[in-house]
Amino acid sequence: MQFASILASARRQPRASLSTLSLSLVLAAAAVLQPARAQNGNDDVLLQMKQAAQRGDKARLAALLPQARGHALEPWAAYWELKARLQEASPQEVQDFLTRYAGTYQEDRLRNDWLLLAGQRRDWDSFMTQHPAYRMNDDAQVRCYAILVDTLRNGSATQAQADEVRRAWLGQRELDDGCLTAADRMIGARLMSPNDAWKKARLSIEANRPQAARAAVMLVAPDAIPMFDEMNASPAKFLTGRGFAVAKSRRELVVLALIKMTVADPEMAASQLESKWATMLSAEERNWLWGAIGRQFATKLSPMANTYFANVTKIGDLSDDMLSWKARAALRAGAWKQVLAAIDAMSEVQQLDPTWVYWKGRALTAIGGDDRRAEARTLFESIAGTRGFYELLALEELGQRAAVPTRPDPLTPEEKAAARNNPALQRALYAISIGLRPEGTREWNYATNLHDKGGMSDRDLLAAADLACQREVWDRCINTSERTKGVIDIDQRFPMPFRDTVVRKSQEIGLDPAYVYGLIRQESRFIMDARSGVGASGLMQVMPATARWTAKKIGMYDFTPGQINDRETNITIGTNYLKLALDDFDGSMALAAAAYNAGPGRPRNWRNGPVMDAAIWAENVPFTETRDYVKKVLANTTNYAALISGRPQSLKDRLGRVGPRDAALPEPNKDLP
Repeated sequence: MQFASILASARRQPRASLSTLSLSLVLAAAAVLQPARAQNGNDDVLLQMKQAAQRGDKARLAALLPQARGHALEPWAAYWELKARLQEASPQEVQDFLTRYAGTYQEDRLRNDWLLLAGQRRDWDSFMTQHPAYRMNDDAQVRCYAILVDTLRNGSATQAQADEVRRAWLGQRELDDGCLTAADRMIGARLMSPNDAWKKARLSIEANRPQAARAAVMLVAPDAIPMFDEMNASPAKFLTGRGFAVAKSRRELVVLALIKMTVADPEMAASQLESKWATMLSAEERNWLWGAIGRQFATKLSPMANTYFANVTKIGDLSDDMLSWKARAALRAGAWKQVLAAIDAMSEVQQLDPTWVYWKGRALTAIGGDDRRAEARTLFESIAGTRGFYELLALEELGQRAAVPTRPDPLTPEEKAAARNNPALQRALYAISIGLRPEGTREWNYATNLHDKGGMSDRDLLAAADLACQREVWDRCINTSERTKGVIDIDQRFPMPFRDTVVRKSQEIGLDPAYVYGLIRQESRFIMDARSGVGASGLMQVMPATARWTAKKIGMYDFTPGQINDRETNITIGTNYLKLALDDFDGSMALAAAAYNAGPGRPRNWRNGPVMDAAIWAENVPFTETRDYVKKVLANTTNYAALISGRPQSLKDRLGRVGPRDAALPEPNKDLP
């Protein structure tokens, strides 16, 4: 069918209810004739509307919307226009939008926005009208509002509802109205304790979210707000002006002041706690503070961390984050009993994380005994596989190495057609193709994960991933395939675009192509035009200054900054910089990956201290982003090596051990950027 006839057929559909059929036809038309799409100018209208939406330009959005009617991405255009004026929109306008775009991501996205607005307005009738149709169910604040409405309708709340509110509230970093209001009601009903509010305040101060802390204090001690403001302005001055703390609210404000001081100067906070405040605080309050101080020293990789953690008399009083750093500090010291104790004190959810499943198994093995070794084996078996860093390490603890998993049965033509004809997936790919990558990504994720309860089945996910692979939208290909539970398609999860260039450039300088692929997969997901918030560009996410330095270092004297987005140049610069970093760090893949992500200066400092397994070193990397990055790059590398070589591979062999630089070796390149 030709473009014109497809488009005409689509536009004959009633606009009052833009059906799945009409959307599919428009999208099919766009896919049939890409050049026509570029020539008709409609895509430019969508791009202009996106910019207007970012500026909050309501007039411009209203003026452009008629030109977007009938476009494949009309739901986005209409969403931006209505979202910009949602505060003034009538319920009927909202309902008209939901009806017109029924079944789309934009319908449920606007419903999410409307539910939040209704909750903030305490318009519970509007909230309850729309909430039953809400499909995403991934917004904690909406969930808190829903629980609140249910308690208002029933006249009371259940303990299960209170527990859910507590988890959501404590887990949110930012101040939000929904969970704060629900928590207030639960505390009033004595289903949550005032201590929960003080815990929220502590966590918020630790995360440098003073407004969220202030709101939590307001729930249980409104009279203490002036003192809170004084404390927040200057914790040192606040503590100096307080000679005693007897009342609960005063003690908690002292705790908050010491937490705030701990973030800036843990030694000063420890001195204050020991010399003045310890006798006035409860055991639980002291334990929390010693845990906070211990964590600060642990993130500095200081052996003093274990000394401060030793002051804790009941580790169950510590937060999961504190317990994680207590375990990491104990790992660095080889104190396996302390590792085990910290993990056992974590919440049930935290203990199920593969990180702590693996280290608990290692701790049990190190402590020894037949029963402990048997328990460790059970733990390793529960996570062993090729899905991630600790899954691969657990596999090796069982005496196996990473091999290419058995590939699933080939997709049938019908399965491929279902993915190809899915209007949400088509809209997502279309949006990505014209430069609306964030919108396309969100719609794709919604289609695969949230549109249907529980998300797509494994076979549907494989078909969707295959569609993205065929279109060379590699990030959606990888991320979608990673979500399968019962099968693994290694070719989807670890694709090798530009293989000739990557292998050639790597081998020319003695670099393992699997390592390069492992890094690119983490850096850009093979998106050629990827650009980070700090200015890194291209497949290998090279910074401009790094590119200039590396080009000069390797004799590429004709290099200009504009070349960094050229695929061949990007790979040349990126692989050479990675090789220079690898040589600088004695061939340690873990250290070089950390240098690639965080700059070489930090891992040079982080490697100082005792010699240890690189897995322990990686788990102790102070920056969360870099810690995850190093582990993912090394896991990727191991899987790529198995795929490229066709032979089982060892992650442990690639990790090795990490310790201070050998003074007998040549000084590193001090100017390595």
